[in-house]
Amino acid sequence: MTKLYAFVLVPLVLTLTAATAWGQTSGGSETVVVHSGSATLHAMLWRPQGRGPFPAILLNHGSGRTREELERLGPYERNAEKLGPVFARHGYVFLYLFRRGVGLSTDQGANAVDLMNSESAAHGQEARNALQLQLLENREMDDALSGLKFLRALPYVDARNVAVIGHSFGGSLTVLLAEREPNLRAVVVFSGAGYSFDRSSELRARLLAAIDHVAAPVFFIHAENDYSLSSGKVLDARREHIGKPHRLKIYPPIGHTVDDGHDFLHLGVNIWEPDVFAFLDENMRK
Repeated sequence: MTKLYAFVLVPLVLTLTAATAWGQTSGGSETVVVHSGSATLHAMLWRPQGRGPFPAILLNHGSGRTREELERLGPYERNAEKLGPVFARHGYVFLYLFRRGVGLSTDQGANAVDLMNSESAAHGQEARNALQLQLLENREMDDALSGLKFLRALPYVDARNVAVIGHSFGGSLTVLLAEREPNLRAVVVFSGAGYSFDRSSELRARLLAAIDHVAAPVFFIHAENDYSLSSGKVLDARREHIGKPHRLKIYPPIGHTVDDGHDFLHLGVNIWEPDVFAFLDENMRK
């Protein structure tokens, strides 16, 4: 079921040059360097054809993949390649930032999921939960903020017209980032928090507190066969309760497993594409 509530945003005029043609891109991706404290991160960047300025999207991926998951699902770069051209075709600059330990930034330390798995094995679930929140509020947040700063500084990006999309662990990160960044134009959360929303009372409480302070409209998305639908339902209900702009859509099951459902962002592009770009266009092209 979809819930959509009316909201009012300050109009923003997006200036496009005559050379810009939505539906076209400037070509393939560009690999760029993003500095985050002592870390040197890499990202894949797509842009539409033309000089802009264009609205822009930062993508916050999940917590990383174990060796077994990499063998089964492939590298994160493959996920980026499924998404970047779609956003550029719709007229958006798209930055897929590889945070520490993931994808093109694997040489910048362990990824979050390996750190959390090690903590859980050594000290149990509560210790894992505590570390997860610590990572989200510190190391992962630093990387995401650096990506956002990089994106806004690009000469062909309209720095006032930026949105953030997050998946799974990156969905939690996106909510916390949006709490800190009141000038975001839109927020989209795919498969937010994964299993963690149900397993960690600390994370659940923190996200509920954060969602109250997110100024931008938020679109929560799940496939019906996701690991859990709790985060989208609970956070969306909170937005409704406090009277802030929100939308929730739970799509039919995709694939055959809960892993497939959780990976709806990458497996269901042609399914969510019309809804997500209608939402982004409504909030970023006024």
